Amino acid sequence: MAESMKGLKRTHRCTEVSNANVGETVTLMGWVQKRRNLGGMLFVDLRDRSGLIQLYFDEETIGAEGFAKAATLRAEYVIAATGQVQIRNGEVNESLKTGDIEIRVESLRILSESLTPPFPISPDITVKDELRLKYRYLDLRRPNIQRNLILRSKIATLTRQFLAQEGFLEIETPVLTRSTPEGARDYLVPSRVHPGTFYALPQSPQLFKQILMCSGYDRYFQLARCFRDEDLRADRQPEFTQIDMELSFVDEDDVMDVNERLLAYLFKECLDVEVSLPIQRMTWQEAMDRFGSDKPDLRFGMEIQDLSDLVKDCGFGVFTGALERGGYVRAVCAKGLGDVSSKKMKNIEKNAKDYGAKGLAYIQLKSDGSIKCPFAKFLSEEKLQEIIKAVGGEQGDLIVFAADSFKVVCDVLGALRLRFADELGLLDKSDFRFVWITEFPLLEWSEEENRFQAMHHPFTMPMEEDLDRIDTDPGSVRAKAYDIVLNGTELGGGSVRIHQNDIQEKMFESLGIAPETAQEKFGFLLEAFQYGVPPHAGLAYGLDRLVMLMAGEDSIRDVIAFPKIKDASCLLTDAPNVVDQAQLEELGLAISLPEKE
Repeated sequence: MAESMKGLKRTHRCTEVSNANVGETVTLMGWVQKRRNLGGMLFVDLRDRSGLIQLYFDEETIGAEGFAKAATLRAEYVIAATGQVQIRNGEVNESLKTGDIEIRVESLRILSESLTPPFPISPDITVKDELRLKYRYLDLRRPNIQRNLILRSKIATLTRQFLAQEGFLEIETPVLTRSTPEGARDYLVPSRVHPGTFYALPQSPQLFKQILMCSGYDRYFQLARCFRDEDLRADRQPEFTQIDMELSFVDEDDVMDVNERLLAYLFKECLDVEVSLPIQRMTWQEAMDRFGSDKPDLRFGMEIQDLSDLVKDCGFGVFTGALERGGYVRAVCAKGLGDVSSKKMKNIEKNAKDYGAKGLAYIQLKSDGSIKCPFAKFLSEEKLQEIIKAVGGEQGDLIVFAADSFKVVCDVLGALRLRFADELGLLDKSDFRFVWITEFPLLEWSEEENRFQAMHHPFTMPMEEDLDRIDTDPGSVRAKAYDIVLNGTELGGGSVRIHQNDIQEKMFESLGIAPETAQEKFGFLLEAFQYGVPPHAGLAYGLDRLVMLMAGEDSIRDVIAFPKIKDASCLLTDAPNVVDQAQLEELGLAISLPEKE
């Protein structure tokens, strides 16, 4: 039966005890990790968020009744133990911080008993995510998850300290706001007081932080909760946290400088990793040309090679046809993958088709010196060797090609480049490679909507030297936008904002947003700009992604206390769920579900 603490106070966490405390009496509280009964002696590994320590029980010290009680302990029982710190009699456990000491227990209280857990509370478990998330309160006890959340807390605390020292003010912005266009789908909240109307949960504090700049707050930051109703993946959740900031009277160099120093500070304090400053910069065009991605992973080479000029008269219709349609022919050479099986090549081709390729041309330079090239019959031997030489191909290599539009070529080769790097073991999680991506296109064409859309958002400043093309060639206009990328993951993005009315009007016009629509959707911001707005710029990080990479995890689920699964549901609380009819009626809502087939 569970006992109360009866005024008992914990003196230390488990790993706060060391051999400096030998001879002292301490009181520890936590969970039983495991129990070992050796007849007249009994050992218990006690666990709390700091780690493990060994408890030692014998009848002489704790008495027959106390020893019998200790023998009933099971995994995940919550206990309080008081005893003397002593050097271990047995072998030292080098893997534990407390591996050279133990607590000789004088009194024991069982504060809470536990059912047998559905999975072991240990770092290395092979359990389905669904089971882990259903019993998340148990999963959160595992040392690796606790380590991640402690790291997350430290990053948040250090971020606040650093930005405060840099003159930033932490200001909260509303969570209940209005829906605005030009973004992902909003999560909507119906209003009871104003029937038929809805709040939207913020996708970001963008408009409010720009208004704060109008209000003279100069340097703002917030660890902001944001919400987007979009498809989930390993580094995306429907609700997430941003390290959000905005600065007045600055340009992009100022924003990059303060954030480079913030990142260097976090990595040094949390991981003892030195980030070399200044961080490398690369234009969007260069990143796409060399790596097929605007978030390139620079931990390895394997750069994309443009073969368009070399193959324009080669006689292979797939290549020449793509070039005649205004496309490109590019290739990636994967060192050491030349001997992949036919089955594996079919899987690689399927992967390429997933990213838009119609097929996949390739050359296998096998380790026995032979060459497998399904399209070799269309080329002269001289041209084939020229191609191999152009991409740096050697015996044992695999060369894959993409011949299509710029977007498809980049998507296909960018994805295959990452796949090959993974298969070759080139993705070292302890190697942190940062890069700023700059000069993004201001606009991107949407085939679905048959109009241009803002690549970032409609308040991003165009580069001044490109402004004269915004009417005649809007797709070529570059933005004063910048993303910070780490190991192939976009950590955050930002831009210099538009603060001149004429440029903002031109931007809305390019996006097909009529003046009356702009006024309806953004009127409060545009009106604020009429009362003196300073030049300003900002940036927002995904805190979850940053912690994920710093912790060496593959998914942000492992650095968020209560994450959701792929369909945006919570297995722990069974959310979302139905609500009472009375609640719907109070809100003036009726549910109309599509009929199931």
